Amino acid sequence: MLALTLELAQWPAMENLPLHGDARAPTCGSTLAVDLALDEAGRIDTMGLRVRACAVGQASATLFARHAKGCDLAALQAMHDRIEGWLDGEAPLPDWPGLAMLEPARHYPARHGAIMLPWKAAIAALSSAPAAS
Repeated sequence: MLALTLELAQWPAMENLPLHGDARAPTCGSTLAVDLALDEAGRIDTMGLRVRACAVGQASATLFARHAKGCDLAALQAMHDRIEGWLDGEAPLPDWPGLAMLEPARHYPARHGAIMLPWKAAIAALSSAPAAS
């Protein structure tokens, strides 16, 4: 999991992008901000991250960033719900690549908020996007 944290440098903050979203994990205080640009279809094209989180939150951010390009709001909301169900023990491991690496943290509810940070921030950013015409 610690090796994942080193990859975050590949997605530096990009405040010049048009969409921004923030999330905070209430239990631990970890935060994540995402900057996004979308393609013509409303899917993530470019992303920057500012992560102030524990190793679990940083690892989750890396896994998110690796595979979020091409996702739209509906896809991220659906994955958010599947991950929450998995964390709560009510659903199987979702099909997001690499998510199994976070399995050890699943057994610590205080870390669930950190795991969810990138999905919550991206959903906030995409929710602020103007509707496609």
